[in-house]
Amino acid sequence: MELLNTNSRFLHDNIVEYAKRLSATLPEKLSVCYFTNSGAYHGHLSSLIEISPYKFQKGKDVKKEFVHVAPTPDTYRGKYREDHADPASAYADEVKKIIEDAHNSGRKIAAFIAESMQSCGGQIIPPAGYFQKVAEYVHGAGGVFIADEVQVGFGRVGKHFWSFQMYGEDFVPDIVTMGKPMGNGHPVACVVTTKEIAEAFSSSGMEYFNTYGGNPVSCAVGLAVLDIIENEDLQGNAKRVGNYLTELLKKQKAKHTLIGDIRGIGLFIGIDLVKDHLKRTPATAEAQHIIYKMKEKRVLLSADGPHRNVLKIKPPMCFTEEDAKFMVDQLDRILTVLEEAMGTKTESVTLENTPCKTKMLKEAHIELLRDSTTDSKENPSRKRNGMCTDTHSLLSKRLKT
Repeated sequence: MELLNTNSRFLHDNIVEYAKRLSATLPEKLSVCYFTNSGAYHGHLSSLIEISPYKFQKGKDVKKEFVHVAPTPDTYRGKYREDHADPASAYADEVKKIIEDAHNSGRKIAAFIAESMQSCGGQIIPPAGYFQKVAEYVHGAGGVFIADEVQVGFGRVGKHFWSFQMYGEDFVPDIVTMGKPMGNGHPVACVVTTKEIAEAFSSSGMEYFNTYGGNPVSCAVGLAVLDIIENEDLQGNAKRVGNYLTELLKKQKAKHTLIGDIRGIGLFIGIDLVKDHLKRTPATAEAQHIIYKMKEKRVLLSADGPHRNVLKIKPPMCFTEEDAKFMVDQLDRILTVLEEAMGTKTESVTLENTPCKTKMLKEAHIELLRDSTTDSKENPSRKRNGMCTDTHSLLSKRLKT
């Protein structure tokens, strides 16, 4: 979640103009521009798409036979939930079974890779002890543990600088990947590993070379980012503001029936929206409507998770308590109107009781239900970050908040 600034339109115009001028230099057939950093956005390489369910499950590619997907350690809507006696062991045993099945098929284990906290997976925080047990099974099979800190590192969790550290001192990944906040927008990324693994890679004869990696300018930017995090106590800010924001959202959970779960740590928070608390039915269409309406209020959210029903709150590290209060106030108003349109109850209703307003709500509810029935048939990539279908746009026009 980010607050729009006054320069966004200026930057947008520059990008559009550059895309037009660049396209004009190319044959007409080459009309689509994808801007990346120096060479390749690490994550969009074919080799990485093959090991990312978030990617290959959306496209035409099927899961490769050498890729094994472990169940998401989600204690809210996953296979083992909060009422399970030991969800960490239960989810880790799923990984153990995958390893055993792979061995029985004559395969070996190379690595286990996971975000320290699943971001695009739905703002999932694994239960305590899960990663330790998984690392034990993976190491026993001769593999390495890779922690992805690209979205969740650099002090975002508040209490620790790296997210994997919150699972205890007895858990240390073999490889850590990082990027994005590393340069605060500047294209710089990094892989950190052990000396043993680095030497093994070097002795293999494979040379790693990157023209732009580790250049003086990027390193200066990286140093400046570290200075700002330390000098402005952004890690402490993440803890303080994150706790404040979480408490505000918990009050909203008690008020709004659409909110099924609030989970997170520091400035990494997810709001799991549901249409039924008992069944925990994902409120996908409602989530898309909310992010669209929040955008009108100059607040940017996205919806993630397998069902696109989890509001993803991952604001800039300089996010303040005033920003948090503003965001929650806007969310409260939008949820109030939306729930009234759906026929559900909130503690306080801000709608005027007029025939015109009642008609509007009924029409909006019908449109929302119609969209919900088609939601699973559409490509979810069309619904990211407030990019809504026509039905969502129509709904947003009818629900003026």
